[in-house]
Amino acid sequence: MNKIVEYLDKLIPNPHCELNYTKDYELLIATMLSAQTTDKRVNMVTSVLFEKYDSLEKLRSAKVEDIIKIIHPLGTFNKKAKNVIAISNKLELVGDIVPKNRDFLENLPGVGRKTANVVLSNIYGEQCIAVDTHVRRVSIRLGLADNNDDVLTIEKKLTAYFKKNDLSRIHHQLVLFGRYYCKATNPACINCTLKCICTFYKNEL
Repeated sequence: MNKIVEYLDKLIPNPHCELNYTKDYELLIATMLSAQTTDKRVNMVTSVLFEKYDSLEKLRSAKVEDIIKIIHPLGTFNKKAKNVIAISNKLELVGDIVPKNRDFLENLPGVGRKTANVVLSNIYGEQCIAVDTHVRRVSIRLGLADNNDDVLTIEKKLTAYFKKNDLSRIHHQLVLFGRYYCKATNPACINCTLKCICTFYKNEL
């Protein structure tokens, strides 16, 4: 078995998305909101947002100023608030569902490839890896990607490397590994089985 996969399966046997949602569109909006902030903070604001506006119809009729008040802790709240309403309006065009359509998703306001991958993976079980800051950092440290690679290049490299595995599962494991173990500062290297192939650990010695 692949050494990385074996270790991730042992360390994180039950990986899952840490964004809270009960409806497909809530995951889409929550993932859009998660840009440049933490899932924990997003969950704090969406618990209020989705309780007050518990349908796409209500989100469409919401005032931008009211959305801003709720998501203010996230940063870039002005743009994100407009995106929430704009996405809700766009979904009306497809029957208020989150379609299994990458082109449609990637053309939504504030939604790019990473968000589309998260949605397609979690909602439709598509085999794809979303490259966020955690996945990028881990990939470079483990020699799976180069420091100057863009996110699409990293995604392609990871997809090729893990092609025989459950990519959706690997994605969540890499995110959680980067979030709680292979952190940007003070990573837990001492007990990590992968330190023998980790460029960061070698450079720190």
